[in-house]
Amino acid sequence: MTWTFSTDPAACPATARSAVAAHPVANTILLSVIDALERRGPQAYGDAEPVFGWWTGADGVVAGAVLHTPPFPLLLGVLPTEAVEALGAALSSEPLLTGVRQLNLRRTDARTLAQAWGTPTRVVEELRLYRLGTLRAPEPAPAGRVRPATEADLPLLARWCAEFNRECEVPGAPSEASLRDRVSYGGYLLWEHGGGPVALAGFFRPIGSASRIGPVYTPPAERRRGYAAGVTHAASEAAYAAGAREVLLFTDLANPTSNGVYRRLGFVPVEDRVRLARA
Repeated sequence: MTWTFSTDPAACPATARSAVAAHPVANTILLSVIDALERRGPQAYGDAEPVFGWWTGADGVVAGAVLHTPPFPLLLGVLPTEAVEALGAALSSEPLLTGVRQLNLRRTDARTLAQAWGTPTRVVEELRLYRLGTLRAPEPAPAGRVRPATEADLPLLARWCAEFNRECEVPGAPSEASLRDRVSYGGYLLWEHGGGPVALAGFFRPIGSASRIGPVYTPPAERRRGYAAGVTHAASEAAYAAGAREVLLFTDLANPTSNGVYRRLGFVPVEDRVRLARA
């Protein structure tokens, strides 16, 4: 049983990708990050080289993977317990993981990894993964209408996505290439009212059976008018139209307002993830 790590994406075996793809809901973030690296190259998330890791069990079968795209946390997919334990030890011994200060992982794995890591840790963010059951229209319906974002909206998209990242303490800002890529398939929707955009929602390309909504952003001056619900409803419909059978999203558990909005639209909880950091 062993972890293998590499900065060469070609070294990652096809069986590792198959192991990740076998869990399209729980591995939604990992799948979309891999997709971005394949489409836009190894610098899709910054200048640092991504680190790929895959776990091979005692039976010789690859059973899970991790991915680090600095400055973002090390991202863990669905893993066997023994793989989580071994990864905790590898964080202190593997040269390619020396820069890891935070991890994004399932809550059920957090205690196991923290104990194996052997260094003080703290939870800095708690996230809940939701799956859309039966989509329900927002009530009351917000004023305005939705439209797909176009390349003419790139400056607005860049500004709003950067503001979203700052509010959510997400490092960096989206690149122009990433914005153009999502605009190319209709992956950003704008809610308009009063002559201009008042809210934004995006969705990722369906991978396997699933598409994930995000980001969802309303500027502070436009909040509490139902625009986020309206544009999220529209983005969910667009994700289905793009071929998704599962529509997913994450919420910050510290924000009861957004959690309530998504439940009223028909989203149901699946599992929780946490962002774990060195204390």
